[in-house]
Amino acid sequence: MVNWVWFFFFLQIDWLNKFIEYMWPYLDKAICKTVQEIAKPIIAEQIPKYKIDSVEFEKLTLGSLPPTFQGMKVYVTDEKELIMEPCIKWAGNPNVLVAVKAFGLKATAQVLDLQVFASPRITLKPLVPSFPCFANIYVSLMEKPHVDFGLKLVGADLMSIPGVYRLVQEIIKDQVANMYLWPKTLGIQVLDAKCRALKRPVGILTVKVLRAMRLKKKDLLGASDPYVKLKLSEDKVPSKKTTVRHKNLNPEWNEEFSMTVRDPETQALELHVYDWEQVGKHDKMGMNLVPLKDIPPEETKVMTLDLLKTMDLNDPQNEKSRGQIVVELTYKPFKEEEMPSTFEEMQTVEKPPEGTPAGGGLLVVIVHEAQDVEGKHHTNPCVRITFKGEEKRTKPIKKCRDPRWEEEFQFMLEEPPTNEKLHVEVTSSSKRMGC
Repeated sequence: MVNWVWFFFFLQIDWLNKFIEYMWPYLDKAICKTVQEIAKPIIAEQIPKYKIDSVEFEKLTLGSLPPTFQGMKVYVTDEKELIMEPCIKWAGNPNVLVAVKAFGLKATAQVLDLQVFASPRITLKPLVPSFPCFANIYVSLMEKPHVDFGLKLVGADLMSIPGVYRLVQEIIKDQVANMYLWPKTLGIQVLDAKCRALKRPVGILTVKVLRAMRLKKKDLLGASDPYVKLKLSEDKVPSKKTTVRHKNLNPEWNEEFSMTVRDPETQALELHVYDWEQVGKHDKMGMNLVPLKDIPPEETKVMTLDLLKTMDLNDPQNEKSRGQIVVELTYKPFKEEEMPSTFEEMQTVEKPPEGTPAGGGLLVVIVHEAQDVEGKHHTNPCVRITFKGEEKRTKPIKKCRDPRWEEEFQFMLEEPPTNEKLHVEVTSSSKRMGC
């Protein structure tokens, strides 16, 4: 047995029992529905072996008595995981009625007065910076559970037959133990493997916004003040913006931006052209998008895109000409040997591979949350991040002492930040609350 099994804290959790007692009517329905969904394919797979026509739940409820947690062990480890061992006791009053049909006959079995004593080990891992903050649940039993129940068949108590009670007890214990007795586990995936929190960057997309042509007049005086916002789909990074070209329907920008790519098969570059207004909301002039899978890796591609009203190709509003935008796109995937293969590897800082150029790179900063912040006159917290003179800010959260942002920012590096410092400041409007 590994060393960390011996180091734990034992917690009293009366609050959890009260919570479960209050929620039990709702949990009962949710659990029963899940049980039926899980049992249905298993039953369908097994019944042909025994020449049974069907097995169906006629009634399924866990009753009015919820399980209770006698306590919980919480283990301390050096891994990115949370390990708990609750002690569960349940003396319930379920009503489970199962109908079995075979050879033209129907038999109905009823499960009553269920008692379960178990000590499962529940492991949440890996811990990730995205709700619910863990990717998988692993459940195993530290010892054979104690299971006791009544079983009736068409009004007769089968458990009163000599030898049947002990036989059924041992079969259930052995079957459950064979499947889930530690170190065997039942794994439940909570976050999809393709979840953004688990995805690692796989490349850099460089976008050069060259020019726009034949834009439409938006201002009363017969001109427009266009600028471009661009971002990758499925990304929480704030949109990047070009400068505003005042009073110009054929603007030229020649401005370059770099973006982190996480999934070139599903992500797309979104381009939106706006007319800048000094007062009020900026007017939309048109949009388009480029699927990243259409961009050949390591090649520079110049594209001229029609500006559309919406991305619905059948929308008749798109038949109206709104002008065009010209962009230069280059997608450079990272080399496979340079990319971490697991979430844990993403959390470690390693030396660059041999032969990596001395300069260049990407600094990614994710702002998760703050706790117990309070301003002098008001509490509308936001975070200001400054790196090498470049400043980025989160959105302010009004009247909140425990704000949660989950915003990501990127800083492109032209050389290793050997002696640079990242400045982080939490503010409420102009009032400083902390650094």
